[in-house]
Amino acid sequence: MFGRAPKKSSDDTRYYDILGFKELAQAYEVLSDPEKREIYDQYGEDALKEGMGGGAGGHDPFDIFQSFFGGSPFGGSSRGGRRQRRGQDVVHPLKVSLEDLYLGTTKKLSLTRNGICSKCKGLPDTITGDVIFVIQQKEHPKFKRKGDDLFVEHNLSLTEALCGFQFVLTHLDGRQLLIKSNPGELVKPDSFKAINDEGMPMYQRPFMKGKLYIHFTVDFPDSLSPEQVKALEAVLPPKPLSQMSDMELDECEETTLHNVNIEEEMRRKQQAQAEAYDEDEDMHGGAQRVQCAQQ
Repeated sequence: MFGRAPKKSSDDTRYYDILGFKELAQAYEVLSDPEKREIYDQYGEDALKEGMGGGAGGHDPFDIFQSFFGGSPFGGSSRGGRRQRRGQDVVHPLKVSLEDLYLGTTKKLSLTRNGICSKCKGLPDTITGDVIFVIQQKEHPKFKRKGDDLFVEHNLSLTEALCGFQFVLTHLDGRQLLIKSNPGELVKPDSFKAINDEGMPMYQRPFMKGKLYIHFTVDFPDSLSPEQVKALEAVLPPKPLSQMSDMELDECEETTLHNVNIEEEMRRKQQAQAEAYDEDEDMHGGAQRVQCAQQ
C-alpha cells in the first residue's frame, strides 16, 4: 500500500515514482473514507478492488500534495502547473474636504460586484483584487496644506503692521484662535509667523500636529496728506541726509516714476521677443529659398 521512495539522479535532480504515488493515493483515499476503511479492515484490499465501497482507483495522486502542501510534487501549482490569476483592482477617487482630513470622516460608497458562483462558492481559482481609494483633497477657500503644516494668509493695514494687531482665526474644527502681536512688535510685508501644534494631525500620530503658518501682507495707502507726512516724520526715524550738495543735485537729470504691473510687463516683453524672433526666421528663410532657386 506504500509507494517506493523518491530517487535521485547524478545531478541531484529529484523525481518521483508515479506508480508509487498512485498506490499512496489509494491508501490515502481508503484511510480518509470511513466506509472504505471499514471494508478494508473487515475484508482486505481485494474487496476494494472487486468494487465494494465504490473502488479506489479514481483518485488523483497529486490531490494528496494539494491537501497537505497546497501544490504539486513537481513544483509550481497543481493541475498542470497553472498559476492562480489575480482579479482586477477597482480604483475609486474619493474627494474629501480639508476639514474631513483634519477631523476624520466616514464615507459610504456603493460598489457593484458579481454574485457568488454556486459551483465554486465564491472561491474560484482567482485571487480577489483590491478596492483602492485615492484620496483627493478639495480646494479650501482659506487654508492651504503642505504635508503636516497649514498655511493661511492674513492682510494687515499699515497701522496694524506698525502699531500692533489682534484678530480671531476660525480653525478647521471650529475653534476660535486669538492671534495678536507682541507689544512694540512691527510686522514687515510678506513675512511669516508660526503657531506650534495647530497644523494637520501627523500620520499614525493623531495627537501630534504640525505648525500653522500665517503669511502677513500689508496694505499701504495710495497717498498721504502733507499733515499726515509731518505727523509720521515726527514719530518715525529721520530720513537719511543727502550726500550731495544742492549745486550737485541741480546738475543731476530728473526722472519720473510710474506704477507698473511687473508680471504683465514681463509677459508682454516675452511675447514681443517671440514675435520678433519668428519674423526674423521668416526673413532669413525666404532669402535662402530665393538663393537656392537662383542656383
